[in-house]
Amino acid sequence: MYSNKDNVNLLTSLLAAHGVRHAVVCPGSRNAPVVHNLDAHPQIVCHPVTDERSAGFYALGMAQTLGAPVAVCVTSGTALLNLAPAVAEAYYQHVAMVVVSADRPQEWIGQLDGQTLRQDGALNRWMNVSVCLPEKVDSDSCRWYCGRLLNEALLGTRFPQPGPVHINVPIAEPLFDFSCPRLPEARPVVRYEERGPSLAALEMMAGEWRDARRPMVVLGQHVEAAGHEVREAVRQLARDSVVLSEPLTTLCPTVRRVDEALVMAGDDDGLLPDYILYVGDMLVSKRLRAFLRRAENAHVTMVCPDGEIHDTTTRLDRLVKAGAAETLVALCSHCQQKEREDAAIWQTSRQRHQPFLERWRSLLRSADAVVDSFEPPFSQMAAVRYFHQQLEDMEYDYVLHYANSSAVRQANLYSQSFVFCNRGVNGIEGSLSTAAGCSVVYEGIVFCVIGDLSFFYDQNALWNQNLRGNLRIILLNNGRGGIFGQLPGLEQSPAADRLVSAAHHTTAQGICAQNDVGYLKASNMAEMQVGIVSLLTGRRDRPVVLEVFTDAAADRLSLKALHQQLGKANPLKSSEGV
Repeated sequence: MYSNKDNVNLLTSLLAAHGVRHAVVCPGSRNAPVVHNLDAHPQIVCHPVTDERSAGFYALGMAQTLGAPVAVCVTSGTALLNLAPAVAEAYYQHVAMVVVSADRPQEWIGQLDGQTLRQDGALNRWMNVSVCLPEKVDSDSCRWYCGRLLNEALLGTRFPQPGPVHINVPIAEPLFDFSCPRLPEARPVVRYEERGPSLAALEMMAGEWRDARRPMVVLGQHVEAAGHEVREAVRQLARDSVVLSEPLTTLCPTVRRVDEALVMAGDDDGLLPDYILYVGDMLVSKRLRAFLRRAENAHVTMVCPDGEIHDTTTRLDRLVKAGAAETLVALCSHCQQKEREDAAIWQTSRQRHQPFLERWRSLLRSADAVVDSFEPPFSQMAAVRYFHQQLEDMEYDYVLHYANSSAVRQANLYSQSFVFCNRGVNGIEGSLSTAAGCSVVYEGIVFCVIGDLSFFYDQNALWNQNLRGNLRIILLNNGRGGIFGQLPGLEQSPAADRLVSAAHHTTAQGICAQNDVGYLKASNMAEMQVGIVSLLTGRRDRPVVLEVFTDAAADRLSLKALHQQLGKANPLKSSEGV
């Protein structure tokens, strides 16, 4: 039997899963649930040492001898500080050690209660990783968060080089309930730590992909230029797996309307993958992120150059430290080689994938057909749609910058070209300045599509003597932060318009005049179309802004009408059970 503390049980499971086989344990009441679990686990041997300072060095000696991480567990209070000499020695000798400190509930820290010093991060200067677990693990998101922290810490015993890590565990009373019959099934993350896609990592990815029934490749934001070899590798992978991407990646030759496809599909579990290869950084689509998190039984491999855990799917179990482009090319080549060696197995695998692929292809084709045929009334959607239609006929070099929030979601809807967007942390500030900076060093045309709040926030981007006529700006002004109108329930608040959405009556005309920037405006469909053509074709010595004034309610209705058409056109409704 194990403790009834969920965070302690997850800790125990993952210590064992990451290969910890020995634990030096010190006396105390607060750490009793941890010590009980370590002693109860069949794969872990406990070694009692009373003096914490000595216990730390005991663990150091064991870890040196075994060449594997050893845990040392102490109770709350100054017990943790007594480990400092051994921890510092382990840090400078590069010896793996897992310090587990029991702690009082966080709300009592610093409140003149017993043994409530600040333990979290107390030894940070000599730790590879330091984490503090949540005390209550009473929901799926808390369980995932606790497991993620534990995986980060335990992987830190070996990366970037061996060393000590600290896991602080707040535990509330009662402490001595040992009624749990079994430990939870924790998901250990395996990291392939060689720089670049090693043979072991390629074997793992190819094997997972081959054995899956519903393989999926997700391409997040990637701004580094991708050559023909990379894009050809993605094309090859797309023959036998579902590839989902947005315009923020250079890796994919074809951008798919993923968000619209998911609107069309609803809660269709037949679209969920059982293997996900996630390459790249951020996704714009909140709907896609939520969809991936529904794939409870999927194996997930994340490829990232820093080798850190970035678990947007909440299902991560494999981590490859490598660049996106090099991994895609190497994986495609490796799969082709394995297919030459055993064509029959791979042919069987392809046949197994086909029902899932056809289901997704049908959905994506239908989403494209609905979006392409949908003609919104005058709105931000209509402006961006017309802009991209006209842009297809332009023969000069150009790059696209989109601001965050509603603007970049319009890019996902209509752009078939790569777009830059400050999606690392999704802030609205700096989008105009980023595009302006690009225009200073780029000889082609730089287009920036931006919402009103983002534009006015960053108006000083135009106060710059270096700007030239190659900067062209489409300002979508509906008098507020339009994205907030899509948040269910916010309309019930009297603060929604004035305070949350920051409703205003500002225009860019005066800003353009004071900065010697050309200014065009449009308040209806005809003026918008003329303005966009002028923006795309006119020769200019200074930047120019086309300010498109729309109504926020009309913008919302356009999106709602599109979603209604998508829902009606779902091609999978007549093929349930495929």
